[in-house]
Amino acid sequence: MGIIIALLIFGLIVTVHEFGHFIVAKLSGIKVLEFSIGMGPKIVQRKWGETMYSLRWIPMGGYCAMEDEDKESDDPRGFRNAKLWKRALVLFAGPFMNFVLGFLLLIGMVCMAEGGVASTKVAGFYGKTEDNGEITYYSKSYESGLRHGDRFVEVDDIHIFSYLDLSYIFSTTKTHTHDVTVIRDGKKIELEDVEFRDIRDNDMVDFGLVYRDKNPLTVLKGSSELFMSMGHMVGMSLKQLATGKADKEEVSGPVGVVSTISEATEKSEDKKDALFQLFYMSALISINVGIFNLLPIPGLDGGRLLFCLIELIRRKPVKPEHEGYVHLAGIALLIGLMLLVTYNDIVRLITGG
Repeated sequence: MGIIIALLIFGLIVTVHEFGHFIVAKLSGIKVLEFSIGMGPKIVQRKWGETMYSLRWIPMGGYCAMEDEDKESDDPRGFRNAKLWKRALVLFAGPFMNFVLGFLLLIGMVCMAEGGVASTKVAGFYGKTEDNGEITYYSKSYESGLRHGDRFVEVDDIHIFSYLDLSYIFSTTKTHTHDVTVIRDGKKIELEDVEFRDIRDNDMVDFGLVYRDKNPLTVLKGSSELFMSMGHMVGMSLKQLATGKADKEEVSGPVGVVSTISEATEKSEDKKDALFQLFYMSALISINVGIFNLLPIPGLDGGRLLFCLIELIRRKPVKPEHEGYVHLAGIALLIGLMLLVTYNDIVRLITGG
């Protein structure tokens, strides 16, 4: 059941992306030949107006085929004959819809969360009150200089947008101490060598955060903070991948993504927790897809937008056949990368690694 849900979620993310291209192309007067949900053999196909709509068996993709995307044409409604700003909007609309989907999922996640909306301000530290009224803290961060009311700004030069950034740092860190920047009484304070540790169980989270009451404004603010955190995390991951600092075993393709979503839902304590995990994973993946597609890599939306920029600077378009060769090379490279990460995904599933 978990795998089926994961496949549907993955299909939804890709479909939303393609729908972005589709709806903006339609609004821009560009001729859309086909809009497909899914890949592979057709389940059902029907033509409305000039566009063929199809539902296909493999729920892990989809596409929006427009008139004359990669060749010159006499059709005034062909993609390449549309004004430059319209083509750029069509290309950007796919990733933008992924961002919209991710943000809506985060709103749902914040609404489902127990209590209020988490902030990045310290509410207190773990400890006990002695008979004489003094407090003995179990929190090493308090001993290191962190105080009640401090609002996290940076940890080890990583900007803190939400509690998610703190969780990411604490779960991936290999150091015992951190350089922390906080806002205290309206002033920026830098704390060096702060150790986060609860001396009772060695848990790195040795403090509590302030929770804001839920209302439309705080929910939107909290969702925006989580959105920025996820985008930041994706950006850092891509940077590590580009610089070779990421382990190839940590890179996942569609198989690994589906497996991760399935495990998250199946291991949940109850239906509400499963839905919360599903929203979290889906939002992260959708934002990831949006950012990745904006990279200036040939074959991706970002690569096509780069050619729009070149056209704007040169005041004339690159020849379609030349642009097509570049995109073809990019697609071949992406397919090779996809095969590699899919192989790693399958190996991890078989070995349990």
